[in-house]
Amino acid sequence: MQLTLSGVKVAIMGGDAREVILAQHLAELDVLVKAAGLPVNGKNIIRCKDMAEAMDNVDSLILPVPGVNEEMKLFSAYVETSMYLTEELLAKLPQGSPVFVGVGKSPLKKLIEKMGLRLIEVMEINEVAILNSIPSAEGAVQLAMDNMPITIHGSRAWVMGFGRTGITLARVLQALGAKTTVVARNVSQLARAEEMGLETARYSQSDIFSEEVDVIFNTVPALVLNETILRCLPTGVLIIDIASAPGGTDFNAAKKLGIQAELAPGLPGKVAPITAGRILAKVVPRLLADELTLR
Repeated sequence: MQLTLSGVKVAIMGGDAREVILAQHLAELDVLVKAAGLPVNGKNIIRCKDMAEAMDNVDSLILPVPGVNEEMKLFSAYVETSMYLTEELLAKLPQGSPVFVGVGKSPLKKLIEKMGLRLIEVMEINEVAILNSIPSAEGAVQLAMDNMPITIHGSRAWVMGFGRTGITLARVLQALGAKTTVVARNVSQLARAEEMGLETARYSQSDIFSEEVDVIFNTVPALVLNETILRCLPTGVLIIDIASAPGGTDFNAAKKLGIQAELAPGLPGKVAPITAGRILAKVVPRLLADELTLR
């Protein structure tokens, strides 16, 4: 069914190549896109001189996938001048308007609630998260290959967590010939991993952390690789932590122990921004149409 978005006006502020692709696709759907801090041009696109102009007379706001930091500074790959989301800017939106972001930090959530708006965290939606797990997995493996003196094939790899990204990552590692073990807490997830032909272990099995392993991929956004566990790991192990910042690894302890640990959140936007942008372009217009009918 063809989406009906003609006449809708949205502000897109900050971002990177993903938001460029999304803005272009929305414009093709006859959405009037008002962009600030984003190098986009064309029919139905207005390049605004500042954030206030972009927010004038719009139905919705689309923030960058990484959103804003604790000081409400927007992520922007294209401008050197800092962009901050303020109460005054949000007050320009009609009550109940949708505000889209990848993942919303606490200050943003509180401000959106205060202003009577609706926050839609796109990366929490299954469809987006599952599709994004593909570039996340490929990027994690690429990072491991760049930092390992051995091939992925034949390596001993652990995947911490078996959610949407963990499943895809374990499948990719298995296909590349890695001896892959899934470490998780949920017994249903472990059963699925076993059904896929993967080795499994629980966090509570502390003895596993003294076993031989070449690379550990963490997908859990909680401290699972603490100093106690890190001390048990074999010399030369590589940790690739792709959980959202600050990750699930004690990086200070890892450095002290001489363990190479790389924090790499947001891989889709770094290793495959066009693919990641197309995922947004596939999902956000439908969400926008749905949300505007609720206002």
